Amino acid sequence: MDTLQQDGDELEWKESARWVKFEEKVEDGGERWSKPHVSTLSLHSLFELRTCLQTGTVVLDLEGYSLPQIVDEIIERQIDEGMLSPDLREKISFVLLRKHRHQTKKPIHRSLADMGKASGGGARECPSNTLHILNIDMINCSHVLCCFTGHAHSRSMNDIADTLSTDQLRNKFMKKIPRDAEASNVLVGEVDFLDKPFVAFVRLAQATTLGGLTEVPVPTRFLFILLGPTGKAKSYNQIGRAIATLMVDDLFSDVAYKARDREDLIAGIDEFLDEVIVLPPGEWDPKIRIEPPKKVPTADKRKSVHSLNELGQPNGTAGGSGGHSEDEEMPVAHELGEELAHTGRFCGGLFLDMKRKLPWFPSDFYEGFHIQSISAVLFIYLGCITNAITFGGLLGDATDNYQGVMESFLGTALSGTVFCMFSGQPLIILSSTGPILIFEKLLFEFSKNNGIDYMELRLWIGIHSCIQCFLLVATDASYIIKYMTRFTEEGFSSLISFIFISDAIKKMMGSFKYYPINTDFKPDYVTAYKCECLAPDPINTTCHWNTGVMLNITDLDWSQLSKKECVKYGGSLVGNTCKYVPDLALMSFILFFGTYSMTVSLKKFKFSRYFPTKLRKLISDFSIFMAIMTFVGLDRLIGLKTPKLIVPTEFKPTRPDRGWIVLPFGKNPWWVYLASFVPALLVTILIFMDQQISAVIVNRKENKLRKGCGYHLDLFWVGVLMAVCSFLGLPWYVAATVISIAHIDSLKMESESSAPGEQPQFLGVREQRLTGILVFVLTGVSIFLAPVLQFIPMPVLYGVFLYMGVASLSGIQFWERIKLYMMPSKYQPDFPFLRHVPLRRVHLFTLVQIICLAVLWVLKSTVLAILFPVMILGLLVVRKMLDMVFSQHDLAWIDDILPGKDKKKDKKKKGDKDDTKKKDKKKGRADDSKDKVRNVKIYLGRSLPARQIHPLIHRLHKHETSAWQIYADTHTWAPDFVLK
Repeated sequence: MDTLQQDGDELEWKESARWVKFEEKVEDGGERWSKPHVSTLSLHSLFELRTCLQTGTVVLDLEGYSLPQIVDEIIERQIDEGMLSPDLREKISFVLLRKHRHQTKKPIHRSLADMGKASGGGARECPSNTLHILNIDMINCSHVLCCFTGHAHSRSMNDIADTLSTDQLRNKFMKKIPRDAEASNVLVGEVDFLDKPFVAFVRLAQATTLGGLTEVPVPTRFLFILLGPTGKAKSYNQIGRAIATLMVDDLFSDVAYKARDREDLIAGIDEFLDEVIVLPPGEWDPKIRIEPPKKVPTADKRKSVHSLNELGQPNGTAGGSGGHSEDEEMPVAHELGEELAHTGRFCGGLFLDMKRKLPWFPSDFYEGFHIQSISAVLFIYLGCITNAITFGGLLGDATDNYQGVMESFLGTALSGTVFCMFSGQPLIILSSTGPILIFEKLLFEFSKNNGIDYMELRLWIGIHSCIQCFLLVATDASYIIKYMTRFTEEGFSSLISFIFISDAIKKMMGSFKYYPINTDFKPDYVTAYKCECLAPDPINTTCHWNTGVMLNITDLDWSQLSKKECVKYGGSLVGNTCKYVPDLALMSFILFFGTYSMTVSLKKFKFSRYFPTKLRKLISDFSIFMAIMTFVGLDRLIGLKTPKLIVPTEFKPTRPDRGWIVLPFGKNPWWVYLASFVPALLVTILIFMDQQISAVIVNRKENKLRKGCGYHLDLFWVGVLMAVCSFLGLPWYVAATVISIAHIDSLKMESESSAPGEQPQFLGVREQRLTGILVFVLTGVSIFLAPVLQFIPMPVLYGVFLYMGVASLSGIQFWERIKLYMMPSKYQPDFPFLRHVPLRRVHLFTLVQIICLAVLWVLKSTVLAILFPVMILGLLVVRKMLDMVFSQHDLAWIDDILPGKDKKKDKKKKGDKDDTKKKDKKKGRADDSKDKVRNVKIYLGRSLPARQIHPLIHRLHKHETSAWQIYADTHTWAPDFVLK
């Protein structure tokens, strides 16, 4: 928006405000833009704007190529319509074509000599016999002497540039403007030669770059001009702000683009006024600038009549207490997509998954070439190798090294690479889980006690489990996952997150046990502390070492030997400081907590006020890598012997007496091959529940995945890998919930060009296969990277584990509801479910979830952890029982409605709709008989927004004296438009 101002004797249009999404003002006395803020308009200015459009000139689809031509066209129309006197043509044109000074350009002051040449008597002669004195009253009401030679020569006095300036082309503000954006220029000012306002609203047929009119090289589509008599500059400025704010409103701008006449624009203002919220002047200071909200409602949501009901708009219930509005307030149903539909055909779901994913296969690779993928690979790689080493060590202890760290590395690399290459959802990360470890331990003990070969029995269990997975895939059994609501998903993901957090803390606390802090040290007694090396008993005067060197212990000076040499030569250490070790536990805690804290801080750095956006985003993406490298460097700088990452250095099985291939026959009785079907059934249930629940969490609609899911295809490849790993004697793998969520978070995309003050919009996840493949390939070659990886302290990796566990809890409603127990009501966040469900009911539902989680945690810590899949199925039973305790309305807000309930509800709605139609039909016949039709239904062949039929409304309005209101049920996108 530009306002007419006077700089000395020179008139110019000065940029005073701009809008991309929110308003920015030029600070008074400061050469800078203000912080973006929400435009606060006076209600009076909107009514005045409405009057301006009613009485002024509205030109739609004008063929314009330059500002002078557009101005001439506007003035000509006003003269033809009798709205402007012909003798004011040149004065209006002169004012509108003055130079535009933008905020990026400093004012240029003319010298007195230049002023004399331009306007001094005799300095130059006017090229016409006509001489006009133009008095423009701005600021000091000074006089400017100008020459006019008629309409044809008015352009000779133009100050506005026809071409783009260097400042416009180099303006960095272009980065904040979306692609294909078009400008709407607002010009307001006051002059003393007008008796009534000169108003024009212009929409160009094609967006045109009008030289120096705009601050940045953006083509102009709309022009709003307001020149009026003196004394009302503040009012004109408010009207200009009102039209500028309307033009950045999604709904009104759509009306402005599609309007066919003046009445459509006025109807758009009326629609805008229907949603305006008035702040009482006595309760709010207009000088306060309202911060932009973190999330702005979309235009689609504003179109819906349901979103207006909560604000007390027409068609809603006053106070929100109406009994019929309950169904209208229900949130969107929880849908898992068509991927879980039961086809009823042999392998129908599998073939649909392959058909769905095949077109995306090429893009799954080239979309991975992005700098964000590098940070994701480094983050997930460190998480995977830490998990592989930890699980491999525990598995080696449980199976007498039949499976160890080497098998864990190889199995992780093989399974993960194949899964990411061919699966339906490559963002899922495969890993080993706690229940599988418990099963392996029990299976090994059973085999050992009954004289059965463990590896051969395990092979047959894997083969049977693979076949059972194929049967589940062939019968579309994955469709039962749709009965898992938020109650089950959040219980499962919270349990896994708490396991990660507790394991990280337990491993960290173990450092204090192995390296206790020396609390007995007293500085005052430092002179009394000593440790001496005493020679062994002189029974033998010589010691024979492995090197073959004979040493005479009597020749050694035992008091000068180091601690290692003393122990090496058989001496003994005596003294109260012999057991002293540096405070490795304290150093380990610094590395552990420092890595976690720095990662969290750098992850949030994206929302900091410092540095440019790209740099902040880059730091946020590489936050984990930077934190790890920082504390690895600190550990090397201090030089303490903290526990380091231990990676196998040779490619060979952990147990020397086993090979890489397990033979299926020869070591066990024949009946073992058949009886292994029973434990395989338990493994299949475990694999199925872990895999599919993790897949549901990854495929949440909040992640905005666009390439579809592949539940059946994922389970197919998990079954194949079960058999392959069984033949190779490698661990079994399934989807890892926490690491998969971390993978998703590290690949989230946000809009690069956001309006000033607008939060970057979440666009979705960078869906590709490259990061997962690289992670597991690096895991496989880690045995060759041992010289580098051995410098990474284990506490640093424990800090990464802690971060993954805590980060996976973010966004879980269950965790937010737990925190409500400790908050007074007035400090509780404004969650949507708190608006519709009583707090005591929310606490009761949360308590049930906490009890279920506690039971799962206790059972997980015992031998009964092998029944973990059955426990998950138990959550489904508990959720079904909650239907008898909570109403469907409450469950819709704090959980999800079960599919069966949806069908009943849909039937009920359909029946109510039919009854309503019958009543309307009877009522219509009664109204027809009385010849008093007040309700008209218009059925359109396709769904249209309400504003697109405003012309029809106003044509009908000409024949009716009653007010018209329009309601559109856009929630189902099959609206019936009802005119009352």
